[in-house]
Amino acid sequence: MNSKGEFSGFLLGGVNSGSGKTTLALALMRAFARRGLAVAPFKCGPDYIDPSFHRQAAGRPSANLDTFFLDDRQLEELFRRRATDCDMAIVEGVMGLFDGTGSDFRQGSSAEIALKLELPVILVVNARGLSGSIAPLVKGFADWNPQLRIAGVIADFTGSAAHAEILARTLETAQLPPLLGYLQRNDCWRLPERHLGLSTGPLDSGWLDALAEEAERTIDLDQLLALTRRPQPEPPPVELLPPVQTRLGVARDAAFQFHYEENFELLRKFGVATVDFSPLADSELPPELDGLWFGGGYPELYAEQLASNTSLLEAIRDFAGRNRPIYGECGGYLYLAETLTDLEGRSHRMTALLPGHATMNRRLAALGYRELVTTVPGIFGPPGTPLRGHEFHYSTMELPAGGTALFDATDPRGRGFRAGTVSGRVSGSYIHLALASNPTAARHFAGELAK
Repeated sequence: MNSKGEFSGFLLGGVNSGSGKTTLALALMRAFARRGLAVAPFKCGPDYIDPSFHRQAAGRPSANLDTFFLDDRQLEELFRRRATDCDMAIVEGVMGLFDGTGSDFRQGSSAEIALKLELPVILVVNARGLSGSIAPLVKGFADWNPQLRIAGVIADFTGSAAHAEILARTLETAQLPPLLGYLQRNDCWRLPERHLGLSTGPLDSGWLDALAEEAERTIDLDQLLALTRRPQPEPPPVELLPPVQTRLGVARDAAFQFHYEENFELLRKFGVATVDFSPLADSELPPELDGLWFGGGYPELYAEQLASNTSLLEAIRDFAGRNRPIYGECGGYLYLAETLTDLEGRSHRMTALLPGHATMNRRLAALGYRELVTTVPGIFGPPGTPLRGHEFHYSTMELPAGGTALFDATDPRGRGFRAGTVSGRVSGSYIHLALASNPTAARHFAGELAK
């Protein structure tokens, strides 16, 4: 924290999806971190890929701000907890600024987050083919909700410095929020290494530094800080964690890299310590574990390696045979199934702890928020225990008839369906759970680990 106690915080809100928010967020996080500022990064919505990039750019873990998962108190406490010892907070929005899930066009939107946390907005405009029309575009966003302050504009995908100067003069003449800078169109700023449209690995530090240097050259960082000053968030009440009572093994490697870290933070409040292990590299499980958690990721890219690690597969099966709780979501769900068929049509044997055969596809199979209730007594509570989560996957699971589903699920349009599978104390589904949506379920899971 700087000696003056000054703090800046803002939300990067796009005009639409594809406006360049993620690249710009990484550029600013890295640029300010290179100045020696402690940057608290955040992501609106349920995305788990961008936060992993934020962590690399800012050098601090990123958190998901999501009003479908969190109530107002939880949202504010999470923001305060992550931002209170920092010099600034940068929140990357989701989709367009006012794109939400509710009928009022605000529920679940980036604008809703900005209003609840009293954050000014930096509007990110895709300026490709745009000149004088930037004025009515920005005016429309600035006037749409008088309670929301748009402090400035950054133009992305500009053609040149001269193009950016035209945009700046247009906004100034129209007496609209100022253009704080721009990023020029350049293929080298595209996020690298894609699989099914998703980035799969860590970003190169040199690429991040080059991106930050470009932002330092073309964006007025000092003006950005000045326009987004706000009171330093007060620290939340100190919460003493209980002594560790149980140990949860968490799969973390290139095949299993998608987790909501807030889930594990919540479990620590109930005496659960997490212990990382790698299904790709480890031949045995860490000692003295009470349960296993397999998150999402890309098991299809490493299916042959996962299948050939027979010693660990046997260790996991033995762990399940001792009636210990095991949970897998999305990629972890595929790993708990009988087989996984990759995009080349090759079938690989997985742990076979849950019935079903998974097949990768090149088309998106499911996407969206889910409201859930458990169908049977299990690791998250009695039947009817509510939870919320998010589903996003390209694979499909062929299930045998007569199996037991983990959840009754409902999508945002009110359509119901069965989700996931239960077999003994092994459970899995495609849905990434947000345990904060029902802390009682987290407490019950912690209790299951202690049995």
